Amino acid sequence: MHIKRFPLGMLWTNCYLIWDDEDNGFAVDPGGPAQEVIDFINMHHIKLDMVLLTHGHNDHIAGVEELRGIAAHGVAIHEDDAGCLEDPSRNLSTMMGELVSVHKADRLLHDGDKLTVGKMTLDVIHTPGHTPGGISVIVSDGEEKIMLSGDTLFARSVGRSDLPGGDEEVLLESLKKFENLPDCMRVLPGHGPETTIGAERAHNPFWPR
Repeated sequence: MHIKRFPLGMLWTNCYLIWDDEDNGFAVDPGGPAQEVIDFINMHHIKLDMVLLTHGHNDHIAGVEELRGIAAHGVAIHEDDAGCLEDPSRNLSTMMGELVSVHKADRLLHDGDKLTVGKMTLDVIHTPGHTPGGISVIVSDGEEKIMLSGDTLFARSVGRSDLPGGDEEVLLESLKKFENLPDCMRVLPGHGPETTIGAERAHNPFWPR
């Protein structure tokens, strides 16, 4: 499994490009102008299968349309955040002084969905609390596994729950879905540095006790 991180947009959202040894890949959360992502895809001849969104806030979707055109299966988001794509008030772009609106998703995701991109398997975990339709995704390529945590889990912190659609109690319940994951699992969050389940279990003050 190959992973390239692109900090995009005003909030330096982590957009990830993930691909296998046969150059089949997908992009995650393009939160700003995505030309450098496209250039990298073209340079490395990556076959982009889809754009995966961990939730519908504007800082995770602003670059969607740039990548949608080269993604074979378009854009995927959890059904509970699907309305954020077209509605600037729901994706909170109006709070940032801009109006972000993109076309509807091509695929609506649900808890427990299993997607396939090349040799990789993507297991969808519904983790609401930051938004109603927030998801985390475990990506497997052979024995290697990583988790995309979106804005649910950060290094030593969690996503905000005080924005419209957020709920702190729901978010803390979502964290319990990670309790049985192995300590060695890499966690790639929507903002900030990479971490591991073990590090968060030991040091994150929000981790279930």
